[in-house]
Amino acid sequence: MAMANTNRAFLTSYRIFVVAFFVFLAAPLLAAGAFAFNDSLFPSLPWRGFTLDWFFNDTEPKLGMFHDRRLLRGLYYSFVIATCVSLLSVFVGTCNAFLFVRFQFRGKDFFYIMMVLPLVIPGVILGISILLLASSIANGVEAALSLDIDFLRPGIILVVLGQFSFITTIASLVIIARLRKFDESLEEAAFNLGATRRRVLRTITLPYLFPAMAAAGIVAFLVSFENFNTTLFLVGSEAPLTITMYDRMVKVGSTPVLNAVSFFLMLGSATLALVSVLVQRDDPKT
Repeated sequence: MAMANTNRAFLTSYRIFVVAFFVFLAAPLLAAGAFAFNDSLFPSLPWRGFTLDWFFNDTEPKLGMFHDRRLLRGLYYSFVIATCVSLLSVFVGTCNAFLFVRFQFRGKDFFYIMMVLPLVIPGVILGISILLLASSIANGVEAALSLDIDFLRPGIILVVLGQFSFITTIASLVIIARLRKFDESLEEAAFNLGATRRRVLRTITLPYLFPAMAAAGIVAFLVSFENFNTTLFLVGSEAPLTITMYDRMVKVGSTPVLNAVSFFLMLGSATLALVSVLVQRDDPKT
């Protein structure tokens, strides 16, 4: 009887903890999303009525996010950067997966640790380090050869390289986990039937890896899109959305249009996260 009461108390406490934990995570997001629809110039109580002005209105003082050229420009730059980073990360991550799963070479463990290392380095330190390295190289080349290497100056290319330096690790780990589950006997059977290595890669191995590659690309896109710490030190005049929102907060303060942007990003992130989960579901035929 006492054991049953103890188990019941433990189960009740566990359920309360789980509910409290998810409320703690969701409450700030719900509040931010709610104020995006408040008919007020400030994102705060009291509630003054429902409105979509912060999304679609085209006049001040309630200029909606879809008519705010600076926010839209930041959204465009974020999309371009995230797309480039995700494509590069998936390509290099797939190469890393084959390298660390299929090959044995001297110093393999050391290089694996070096690949994972960027994940434990704070984004601020990573951004400063990349900026100093790129600037030193660009200044040295300019002094020695009178050549200005633009892509090593703060701008979109340097942001892409900076984000790629650690996001590719995430993509690599996702694809490596999938490749380790692959049954190599399928490739051996194809080789025995006369298939070339390129055809085996194209028709057997890569299709098997595609769910992980797609999921890695989505994760890389989301991480790049919301990155702030590293991007802050590498950005030039083409500021992505996170930097644009930060600059708006510093200069103007919090406004409901930023809540509208946040709500839009939450919907987009949730949709991509759902797609990532769906593409990773194993095909019953595999």
